[in-house]
Amino acid sequence: MRLVVGSRESRLARLQAERVMGRLKALDPKLELEWRGLSTTGDRYKETPFAALGERGIFVKELQRALLAGEVDVAVHSLKDLPSTLPAGLVLAAVPEREDPRDVLVSRRGLRLRDLPAGARLGTSSARRAAFLKALRPDFDVIPLRGNVDTRLRKALTEDYDGIILAAAGLGRLGLAGQVTEYIPPAIMPPAPGQGALAVEARADAAAVLDLLRRIDDPAARAATAAERAFMRVLGGGCTAAVGAYGRIADGRLSLLGAVAAPDGRRVFRDEVSGDLSAAEELGEDLAHRLLAAGAEQVLAEARP
Repeated sequence: MRLVVGSRESRLARLQAERVMGRLKALDPKLELEWRGLSTTGDRYKETPFAALGERGIFVKELQRALLAGEVDVAVHSLKDLPSTLPAGLVLAAVPEREDPRDVLVSRRGLRLRDLPAGARLGTSSARRAAFLKALRPDFDVIPLRGNVDTRLRKALTEDYDGIILAAAGLGRLGLAGQVTEYIPPAIMPPAPGQGALAVEARADAAAVLDLLRRIDDPAARAATAAERAFMRVLGGGCTAAVGAYGRIADGRLSLLGAVAAPDGRRVFRDEVSGDLSAAEELGEDLAHRLLAAGAEQVLAEARP
């Protein structure tokens, strides 16, 4: 079998694709694999705020089109970039073992969030991160920051920022975990649904490919992220909404923390549910309905363009 594996062109995206390719090659050494990098809308407009791009899936749509057109056989994404509803004809074929889902602070002076000075300037273009930073400390000055991980780390060393917020998993995959000043607990900053996990997408009618990819699927990662994505799907949140979710498994039970925050951090709706792994999506849906009933609907409506 020969497979063309597509991903975004960034160094991190290629490393993630190569990690999946390595897992597949270990299953079948005779497998022929080719990597193909594609530019996405989110990559082409690096300085544009997410909200201004006005669409979901800005880092995946071009890869999905290539999949449907038969130009690639497999697409590897960061799962947090993949919308909770997929185009007809495509399936989430595998969610490999998940890495650390937390957000982290990188501070040039080595200060933790609680120790940063009043009015500290923190860089992020994530509405979720900005809102939960404000909920923690309303005095923070949150400054837009986009670009790949290397670019953002370089900017973090300048006097323009007292710190920046990144995903732990991305730094870990790039071998940059030593740059982390603080791992932020999910109770303070619930991660983006799917953060820390990879998504391996394929065509629904490619039976042989799906059979192969099924062998690198991790049941625990699949269940936890399915709950998180169901939570997001019911809420209808996108890049402009401050929605976080964190699923974790202990003693055969799945616990799901979910939260919705207003952009200024003054209103935060947060709750937690637990249940069987087999009911992962139902747990996510139930938690979303709880928060909507508690008043999160108004916050979400205000965040919609």
